[in-house]
Amino acid sequence: MTTAPEALSAHATRTVAPQGSVVLTDVVKRYGDQVAVDHLSLTIEPGEFISLLGPSGCGKTTTLRMIAGFEHPDAGAISISGADVRGTPPNRRDVNTVFQAYALFPHMTVAENIAYGLTQRRTSKAEIQERVTAALDMVQMRRFAGRRPTQLSGGQQQRIALARALVNRPSVLLLDEPLGALDRQLREEMQLELKLLQSRLGITFVFVTHDQGEALSMSDRIAIMREGHIEQLADADTVYARPATAYVAAFVGQQNFFRGTLTHSGSGVDALHVQVRAASGAITGTTGTGAVRPENVSIEADAGGSAQPNEARGELIGVSHLGETMQYLVRLGDDQSLIVRRPTPDAPRLALGDAVVCRWRAEDVLLFPADDAAEEAGYVPPPTD
Repeated sequence: MTTAPEALSAHATRTVAPQGSVVLTDVVKRYGDQVAVDHLSLTIEPGEFISLLGPSGCGKTTTLRMIAGFEHPDAGAISISGADVRGTPPNRRDVNTVFQAYALFPHMTVAENIAYGLTQRRTSKAEIQERVTAALDMVQMRRFAGRRPTQLSGGQQQRIALARALVNRPSVLLLDEPLGALDRQLREEMQLELKLLQSRLGITFVFVTHDQGEALSMSDRIAIMREGHIEQLADADTVYARPATAYVAAFVGQQNFFRGTLTHSGSGVDALHVQVRAASGAITGTTGTGAVRPENVSIEADAGGSAQPNEARGELIGVSHLGETMQYLVRLGDDQSLIVRRPTPDAPRLALGDAVVCRWRAEDVLLFPADDAAEEAGYVPPPTD
């Protein structure tokens, strides 16, 4: 995909780099005394779908706005398609941005909204017509070309906002929580459509979200952000199954956490007799945190017997039908509780108040140094009342 000469600043310097690449090098952004982005470095490959994932205030939107040119870094460098874009205004960068608020002009038709940027650039009428039609076809909205935004649903407006961004043929598309205003079913449908569109076009997508489900379902890689830096950068499977820190483990999906003193050279955490695989660098006698996913825990009626490692007995205090899975909430005592998820067809039928036993494998337990990262990531132990 080529880029018009005017898309690059006259002052930008170009190195040999693939079209659609984005490189941030030691980028810092401050607002007064607050550091929003803290020496962040990130390389985004051409044609990649990458998500910046994290809670409010972690720096993800600020990072996106610096790539777009709406904010300027206090230190560090940003290059897009090999061009150093420091000092380059947004309209001269090889990117376009789709925001959560679609900002469509209500007095214009769909086609006029999409054509607006080309009209401002004084593109010929024939080329505008050709590119607007192609953009409408990309998002399957040609038959709505004559309607106004107020006559469209939220999902249709989102498609038009995408078409308006794509009609300029950017090498990089920036998406700032674009699905946040949609209801759950439509949001899930649009996730699939966005990924299919990106795969078909081969454009680099940089997607900002606080929704882990969106990031996991669409991304080639996910950058989990915390306090202005990247806590982990990896594909969805690695982030979910092998989180680098307790913060990532708590933020992505649900976890059962067990805190205690490490015993036997790091092979166990004494809380609830949790055993884990030997962990590199773990020191006996120090405090650690074990974590196990709810889907890696089994549950059945308690038939008695002596306690075994990676086994916990308690009272069933909650059962929820989640469609494909059944979720159980078990009170273990001492304000400790456990979440269990089992596939619905194989899930045991248990009644509230039943005595149950839960089990998991040592290889399914992750071990982290003890800190407050789980709470910081939003982990709240399930209620036991």
